Amino acid sequence: MSETVQEPSQVTEAPVEPEAPEQTDAEQTDAEAAESEAPEQGESNTESLLVQEGDIAGDYLERLLDLLDFDGDIDLDVEAGRAVVSIDGGSDLEKLVGNRGQVLEALQELTRLAVQQDTGVRSRLMLDVAGWRADRRAELTELGRSTAQTVLETGEEARLRPMTPFERKIIHDAVAAVDGVRSESEGEEPNRKVVVLKG
Repeated sequence: MSETVQEPSQVTEAPVEPEAPEQTDAEQTDAEAAESEAPEQGESNTESLLVQEGDIAGDYLERLLDLLDFDGDIDLDVEAGRAVVSIDGGSDLEKLVGNRGQVLEALQELTRLAVQQDTGVRSRLMLDVAGWRADRRAELTELGRSTAQTVLETGEEARLRPMTPFERKIIHDAVAAVDGVRSESEGEEPNRKVVVLKG
């Protein structure tokens, strides 16, 4: 008995893609909710990174206070997209501010470097000691407003004394709130100053 064997034909067909199952209304709502939450998760990740920065800075400053045998309470917060660390309480804290905040500026930079060493990311944290920055902000805001008003009335430009970047920013913000005047910085650090002009 002979058998006839028929060879299969060499026809190739494109693979058939399985159809995606249709989503139910509940599944579509869940997907849309997940998409809308994505920016919020990014914001919460940023905030958690800032909280982590504050924690690292707080630990660093606590060790420093212990080393110096200074008393102080450390408060951590997040404001305007940056970690804010405040030290309040002890009578010795004025030594950590120094003349016109020079020691505070140096301490802030050291604290930022300690955070960067731990996280690998450059920190923009703000450090305040004994409420010095808060008080200084109020003084400089008033100085900026009054200088802007004087320039507006007299038409003569005003040059303020050299200031730190923190101080100049406050002056610029205060001047910007007054219509008819503007401000700019001139000079090189550490003698950079704000000039307030009409217009």
